[in-house]
Amino acid sequence: MENLWNDSDAEAMVAAYAGKGINRDLALRTYTTRLLGGEPRLVLHGGGNTSVKTTVSDLVGDEWEVLCVKGSGWDMGIIEPAGLPAVKIAPLLKARKLQTLSDEDMVALQRANLIDPASPNPSVEALLHAFIPHKFVDHTHSTAVLAIADLADSDSRSREVFGPKMGYVPYVMPGFALAKLAAEVYDQDPSVEGLILDKHGIFTFGATARQAYDLMIHYVTLAEDYVRANGRNPFTPAVLPENLARPGDIAPMLRGAVAVSRGEGRYDRMISEFRTSPDILAFVNAAEVEDMARRGVSTPDLSIRIKTGPMVLPAPDASDLDGYRQAIAARTVGFIEDYTAYFKANDGRDGVRKIMLDPMPRLTLVPGLGLFGHGRTLKDARIAADVAETWIETARDAESIGRFEPVSRPDLFDLEYWSLEQAKLAGARPKPFTGQVAVVTGGAGAIGAAIARAFAREGAHVVVLDLDGTKAAETAKLAGNQSIGVGCDVTEPASVRAAFDKAVATYGGVDIVISNAGAAWESPIATMDDALLRKSFELNFFAHQTVAQNAVRIMKEQGTGGVLLFNASKQAVNPGAKFGAYGLPKAATLFLSRQYALEHGGDQIRVNAVNADRIRSGLLNDEMIANRAAARGLSVTDYMGGNLLGLEVTADDVAQAFVHHALAERTTADVTTVDGGNIAAAMR
Repeated sequence: MENLWNDSDAEAMVAAYAGKGINRDLALRTYTTRLLGGEPRLVLHGGGNTSVKTTVSDLVGDEWEVLCVKGSGWDMGIIEPAGLPAVKIAPLLKARKLQTLSDEDMVALQRANLIDPASPNPSVEALLHAFIPHKFVDHTHSTAVLAIADLADSDSRSREVFGPKMGYVPYVMPGFALAKLAAEVYDQDPSVEGLILDKHGIFTFGATARQAYDLMIHYVTLAEDYVRANGRNPFTPAVLPENLARPGDIAPMLRGAVAVSRGEGRYDRMISEFRTSPDILAFVNAAEVEDMARRGVSTPDLSIRIKTGPMVLPAPDASDLDGYRQAIAARTVGFIEDYTAYFKANDGRDGVRKIMLDPMPRLTLVPGLGLFGHGRTLKDARIAADVAETWIETARDAESIGRFEPVSRPDLFDLEYWSLEQAKLAGARPKPFTGQVAVVTGGAGAIGAAIARAFAREGAHVVVLDLDGTKAAETAKLAGNQSIGVGCDVTEPASVRAAFDKAVATYGGVDIVISNAGAAWESPIATMDDALLRKSFELNFFAHQTVAQNAVRIMKEQGTGGVLLFNASKQAVNPGAKFGAYGLPKAATLFLSRQYALEHGGDQIRVNAVNADRIRSGLLNDEMIANRAAARGLSVTDYMGGNLLGLEVTADDVAQAFVHHALAERTTADVTTVDGGNIAAAMR
């Protein structure tokens, strides 16, 4: 592994932080923490931690000997000094004399001795850092080191690979007990430069930040070199179907299968992230993949991300997708049953009864294709996929030099249901559309952009479709929540299919579709050019049908219902003079919404429409507003507020009507009017 230490960069960081009152120790600690955190083979998504023992002053000027240790929730790759909260070290050292210390009391002890009470919780391994007397201490979950630590003969092999300068600590769950055991191993030979923690990772330490960092890179490189020199291909290629299905063919089926049913048509849906590569395929295409999956995760903290390990599916044959759907369902049921048995077998061993987490897999391996990470958000799904890739690397390398034998299931359970981790999960409050994917057509216009923002605010990942792909991307970025923009001509069926395929490729499926794109043309009905009317029907009716067909196709594959919403417009029920080219197809679209509601209620797909009027947008721009107001002898303000409420209706008001329909679990075939009150346009 490459050593990235750079004297100039290190001194530049020291100088930059000196002006902010940060001492040299903490500045260099921040520098090397970032070096470690920027390498995913060492640290991934919150794993690992670092510390430095130094002196700081409190608010009244008293100096304290402290341990600055990585705080909970901080990413080592981008950490700031604030992410290394200072804890008075004397009380921590005194705690070593205790026989036991509960996790809750350990956290309380650490928080009670923070110099800044507003700091994040210090790492759960803060006591281990404190008990090791060296100034700088580094800890990572190196995939190469885990390939050694996860062997059946990890003790003897660790001594062979790393030599006498590394101590070996048998597996103990992180916390007070591990801190004491690690300190005892260190005390037996204070000349060691680090510790190998069985099934867990590696610690290195030194008098300087560079020394601790250099030792980490040195011992990780020893592990990498050992695997490279002694590894063999441990797998036998499995026989795959000649006609493999594509990831997009099975993603909605899989996403539907892993959604958590809350009864009566309610689901906690998950986002899926698909990954493939030569390394991934070599693993998932192995005849031994199911055996490897059953052995478990490479380090216990991964249980928070991918539970007991992956679900493995058979290779998908494109000629029998109906059969494959059944296979997914059967494998998912099998995973749930196995997880439930695991929970029942381990719950209550400590005398405390726990509530089982949802039993759905967070990682699925598919021979011939790759892997899917699952999570309640795209971020979570990507973390699961990242973790999967490191797990594959560790499991493959361990098996290539011996037998991959990670931590046992009881030990895994203790960490997955650890009270400190449960507290983190309890703090995560989902929003109404968390886990759902919303598609908005005409998304770069005023109304479409307002819809995209509204759904993203409520937790949805939004796919913004617009004829102008650049504007679609800009709108998605402004909406936030890892939404995407896609160029799409809704009057071209192939373009619509490609856009929905992009939604599936990015998130795994689609749950909510707002068919909003449209445009208006003026012409007297009796003299209207047929070409104009046909053009309007293509955009204002047939495009809605094409969008709806794609939405229903995916929603039925998922089997978890869905929401299909149409922007039907006031013109559908209250025609305006010279707007027949717009009103006629919109009236047909309103009927279309009811036809879909009629035919797909049994699929739990709710279909509703919104009629809006006088909204500032591409359809009703400032010039048209001024002309209409003048023609009626009104001011612009009076014209835009010409309704029962006397208020102008905005694009945000329309967006909220669509949000309402997406949340209304028992409403379908409905039409909501958003116009401030126009009796002539009221539904009868």
